[in-house]
Amino acid sequence: MPAALPPSPHPPAQRSGAVLALLTTAQFLVVLNTSVVNVALPAIGSDLGSGQSALTWVVSAYVLAFGALLPVGGRLADLFGSRRVFLTGLALFAAGSLAAGIPSGAGPLIAARAVQGVGAAVLSPAALALLLAQSPPGPVRGRALGLWGAATAAGGAAGVLLGGVLTDAVGWWSVFAVSAIGTVPLLLSVPRLVPRDARGRTGQLDLPGALILTAGLVLLVYGLGARDGSTTLGMVLPVAGVFLLLNLVSVERRAENPLIPPALLRNRSVVAGNLLMLPLGMVWLGTFFFLPLYQQKVLDYDPWESGLTQLPLAAALMAASALAGRLRGTLVPGFALLAAGLFWLARLPLDGTFLTDLLGPTVLIGLGLGLAFVPLTALGVTGVDADHVGVAGGLVNTTRQVGGALGLAVLASLAAPAAGTAGAAGPAALAHGYRRALVGAALIAVLAAIGAAAHRRIGTHATTRTSEPIEEKELS
Repeated sequence: MPAALPPSPHPPAQRSGAVLALLTTAQFLVVLNTSVVNVALPAIGSDLGSGQSALTWVVSAYVLAFGALLPVGGRLADLFGSRRVFLTGLALFAAGSLAAGIPSGAGPLIAARAVQGVGAAVLSPAALALLLAQSPPGPVRGRALGLWGAATAAGGAAGVLLGGVLTDAVGWWSVFAVSAIGTVPLLLSVPRLVPRDARGRTGQLDLPGALILTAGLVLLVYGLGARDGSTTLGMVLPVAGVFLLLNLVSVERRAENPLIPPALLRNRSVVAGNLLMLPLGMVWLGTFFFLPLYQQKVLDYDPWESGLTQLPLAAALMAASALAGRLRGTLVPGFALLAAGLFWLARLPLDGTFLTDLLGPTVLIGLGLGLAFVPLTALGVTGVDADHVGVAGGLVNTTRQVGGALGLAVLASLAAPAAGTAGAAGPAALAHGYRRALVGAALIAVLAAIGAAAHRRIGTHATTRTSEPIEEKELS
């Protein structure tokens, strides 16, 4: 009997499309759960009798577990196979979602959200690694990354609207039940659609490195995300986190199988992708934080109106993400559009209207975010061999999370002096504070555009050796 032919490195187009839909749906659910709970928090507090501190942890438990464990999840995918780890992450995510939807008290809900976050951190980098493995280098990979970016944008936008609709129509528990139900077809489809992992890709996780990195990121992100950075805790935690992350360098040098392979840190594309993803995360989260505050506290929008009027921004982000996967050189224009939209939005009149004061700048912001996000994701995995693509994907997503926490801390400090003086003229003082924050975000985008232009000039032709140079040339 003749020997069986080895499997094709890339699946037929029909199966590849189904796999791409499966992976982007998983990413959609992961991002959805960062925002879907926000509108439901008052109902959760009322039903469970929870105070503000507990409600904060309903959000933070997911965000911290997700952001801090992404590199670990990526490394697990590299060591034990992306398909296997993706399935494990989906199962954890489904279990956490199911448990969160059972009204049993604030403590169990927070624990369930943490399990959700762990599952998300495991499945997201594994899904990205599978997407890259299923997409041959070139335009096909560009389009796949564009759809990945569009799914990320859609998840964030859908969370705001879906959370309000489900909470009003069914109850707060339904926002978690939707995620649990959504994972079922994914779990059933993976064994049928996604090829098995290559044999022999096993090894040992660098446990000391994983513990130090996770603890350092948790302290840093939680400390930076504290609303009052002047408190002792708000100052000590980020310092402790930075200390642990700096100590990680010496620990990794001695590790036999380091969590973050040194080759990644010598890869100019990976370094550039992460350095530029940091300001993108700062601007991204800052915009989505201050825009609804302006709408609700200055323009007196209802929460559902605030979510509805952000749909054009989300649509522009999705369209630009899909477009960035097909075009070359979108990174610098993306940051430029982002800066222009933020400067325009920073006008923030007290009697502003959606059509004259919000629609134009938010569409520009959405276009800029999408045009920049896709090439930065590509840069973060350019020149990375198959054994390290999972941790590289996890790292660039962690950078965006850390950038978001850092940006919120910086921009909130810019807004606080003016907003903190709010008295009888509260809306005017608040609007002034939000203007300061948005101007700060615009300046960050300008600096990022300059950095992206410098990278393109000096780095494009000095990329580390790679068999897949397409991402940097076509997407940055």
